[in-house]
Amino acid sequence: METTTTQIAPAPAAPAVGQLSVDEAILASFLPEHRHNPYPAYDVLRETGPFVAGPYNLHIVTRYAEVDAILQDPAWSHAAEPEFLHPDSDGSDLPASFLWMEPPDHTRLRRLVSKAFTARGLETLRGQVEQVATEVVDNVLAAGEVDVVEQLAYPLPLAMIAEVIGVPAEDLPFVRDNSAPVARGLDPDTMLTPAELKGRADGAQNFRDYFEKMVAERRARPKDDLITALAQVEAEGDRLTTGEMIATLTVLLIAGHETTVNLLANGVLSLVRNPDQFQVLVNNPDLALAAVDELMRYDGPSHATTRKAVKDIDISGHSFKEGDGVLLLLAAANRDYRAFPDPNRLDLTRYADTTAVPRHLGFGVGHHYCIGAPLVRLEMECMLRELARRAPKMTLLADPPPYRPNVVVRGIAELPVRFEA
Repeated sequence: METTTTQIAPAPAAPAVGQLSVDEAILASFLPEHRHNPYPAYDVLRETGPFVAGPYNLHIVTRYAEVDAILQDPAWSHAAEPEFLHPDSDGSDLPASFLWMEPPDHTRLRRLVSKAFTARGLETLRGQVEQVATEVVDNVLAAGEVDVVEQLAYPLPLAMIAEVIGVPAEDLPFVRDNSAPVARGLDPDTMLTPAELKGRADGAQNFRDYFEKMVAERRARPKDDLITALAQVEAEGDRLTTGEMIATLTVLLIAGHETTVNLLANGVLSLVRNPDQFQVLVNNPDLALAAVDELMRYDGPSHATTRKAVKDIDISGHSFKEGDGVLLLLAAANRDYRAFPDPNRLDLTRYADTTAVPRHLGFGVGHHYCIGAPLVRLEMECMLRELARRAPKMTLLADPPPYRPNVVVRGIAELPVRFEA
């Protein structure tokens, strides 16, 4: 069988890392008690080597060049993630849709939904996003002290993804109640309690029931939303099954707000901890879009994903056989000094000139690049502008805040902050 070789450029000298052993660093990368700061563990793994033998029969990859190369290479498939992390699942409790597919099915499904998430198309929503962001900041300033997760991070992305897909506002409590257990269920099954496994299965079934009803309603009474668009595509005979449509809607709804909620909360925490950088944004709100990318690089919500070699391949001196798997720590690669000077420093001007710095990996790379990235950028940009304009003083009331146990989609559980106009 032909073997592919991927060449990686040599790196500069490595900085000193902490005192954790490699085994301790592997544990710290996964254990809930380290969710508030897994980066020292990532540093140890990154300097141990480009590939470190880890759990689930996977090699952990933490360096930017290797992660970037694997994400772009069709010799690595994302379709085996259930096999690696959820071996006992029959798939019914994991509504993945095109999330874990590969071409041609991935291409087919992504094409059907991509029009709803183009940057040009979403610009028509800018006024609505700005209005919701203004209302959210109105509320937090009126309250003074708030839980950022609950009162600032959730309202905007949840409302906007519901608007795009066609979920009525009165159904948002249902969405929240069922999204969280499914998002938690993306973590390896061995990390989940029986109650969490049941919560994932129940949440997936509840969404199936919900979208079956919604699709039937849209076929009878079409609207200008994604549910209608997909229902009409199926009716026109395109290659889209009802199961694929329901799984796709479920994934878009959950991923379309859970990751952005975590990015918003992480972003506020990063700005409060780095008041000099928040002042940079206050002085120049036009940096908001560049700040989105830096906040995604610095402390983004998407930490881990997997890939499986579909043929023999050599990369950075390591030979992988067909069927071998890797665990890519995206957040670790985004802090790699080989790609980003002073990577542990928040610098909101870093992406002011996107040609002068490598792209971050927070939205992924290649054909699995986050389809909702334009919506995330729009929501974050509008919220950052509003905070910089109207809430120039933020005070953290608990540090570190409590975190959810999630590894794949990492986020803060509660973030008390005092806002002042």
